[in-house]
Amino acid sequence: MAGAEEMNKYRSPLVSRYASKEMSYNFSDKKKFITWRKLWIFLAKAEKALGLPITDAQIAEMESHAEDIDFAMAAEEERKLRHDVMAHVHTFAHCCPTAAPIIHLGATSCYVGDNTDLIALRDGFNILLPKLARVIDRLANFAEEYADLPTLGFTHFQPPQLTTVGKQACLWLQDLVMDVRKLERARDDLRFRGVKGTTGTQASFLQLFQGDHDKVEELDKMVTEMAGFKKAYLVTGQTYNCKVDIDCMSTLASLGASVQKICTDIRLLPNLKEIEEPFEKEQIGSSAMPYKRNPMRAERCCSLARHLIALMDDPLQTASVQWLERTLDDSANRRISLPESFLTADIILSTLQNITEGLVVYPKVIERHIRHELPFMATENIIKAIVKAGGNRQECHEKIRVLSQEAAAVVKQEGGDNDLLARIQRDPYFAPILGQLDALLDPKTFIGRAPQQVKKFLAEEVRPLLEPYKANMDVKVELVL
Repeated sequence: MAGAEEMNKYRSPLVSRYASKEMSYNFSDKKKFITWRKLWIFLAKAEKALGLPITDAQIAEMESHAEDIDFAMAAEEERKLRHDVMAHVHTFAHCCPTAAPIIHLGATSCYVGDNTDLIALRDGFNILLPKLARVIDRLANFAEEYADLPTLGFTHFQPPQLTTVGKQACLWLQDLVMDVRKLERARDDLRFRGVKGTTGTQASFLQLFQGDHDKVEELDKMVTEMAGFKKAYLVTGQTYNCKVDIDCMSTLASLGASVQKICTDIRLLPNLKEIEEPFEKEQIGSSAMPYKRNPMRAERCCSLARHLIALMDDPLQTASVQWLERTLDDSANRRISLPESFLTADIILSTLQNITEGLVVYPKVIERHIRHELPFMATENIIKAIVKAGGNRQECHEKIRVLSQEAAAVVKQEGGDNDLLARIQRDPYFAPILGQLDALLDPKTFIGRAPQQVKKFLAEEVRPLLEPYKANMDVKVELVL
């Protein structure tokens, strides 16, 4: 709970209200500056191994102070120097007097800044992927349970034919399965900036190693591996290419589009009283209308998904306006847009997991809606049955067209029930097939291969995709707000 002083300041609701502890920490100052110190330690270790005069004592001193950061001193140094990296170099040097001469040796600010960002991006994807996998797992279980429950399908939000509840869920799943692959690909495509120097030429390191190109390449390789990356970018300016941010954030924006589509559907279905998101025992839907059960979780997901999609404009603009090797107008923007993208994605996945773990289906309401619409949908089957019984297709079509319009008028103009079936039963023209009407109106004859499609899709595309995340499947989420 925030103190009284904190209440006098703006606090981003992404962190104060919604985001998980692990994602909040991933973009925290503490992790950021600890990572800077670790990167300085990696650099010193590699430089020592390649022959620079750095001692074990200096490295040990740095390692012993990797996490005890004097943030007040760093803030005061930055106030004086107007340079965040040098402020932390001085702060680190203060507690490591022996190592002070070799901290940040040969490096530029982007050595710690950009490499730390790349680590945060990688770790951010690793936080998101198990959460996305859990959402998929919950939805897959839901789809399997309701694979053969007929329901109205909708095009243009009009019911043209039946599908099943499980098949509808598989349409949501297909989007999320694509998102898993996109997130994995974006994460795996990330490389380390490595040790590249001021304009990316590695000139400072070439001077340190007296023109030995092999040692400079080995230095880059060693530091990259210490940071947990398999490869470094071979070519950079002062920063890593801004299109990396475009790639990462477009992947998250695509996830946002998926979630907004899914949650919009989940917001529509409660209006039909067919499916609802979970609703707590003491939850209030409206301050004015006590009976309401608003889909507030799905609405939150849609609201935040719009923000996630909108953030995509930032890296596009930033990449497009960089001059030559780099300009600093990227920095302030990236400090906001990169963390907010991952924090927002984190929130919507946690919320969507909560939704998918508690979706409520009302089969009797679905059945009533089917009964209301099915006579219209069955007209083609009735025409085919009449033709098989020796009738004329065009003549039958006209008969049903007239009766359908009459029934539609009862529904729309009088507010009555759909009586098309009763009209067909009263018309002598349809006497040859009256005994077949029950079979012709069986909802399960209108769902095609939906149950088989669900089973095949889950078995071949969904379940195998979840295998790498099995260890994280039992994690539950509790929404505080």
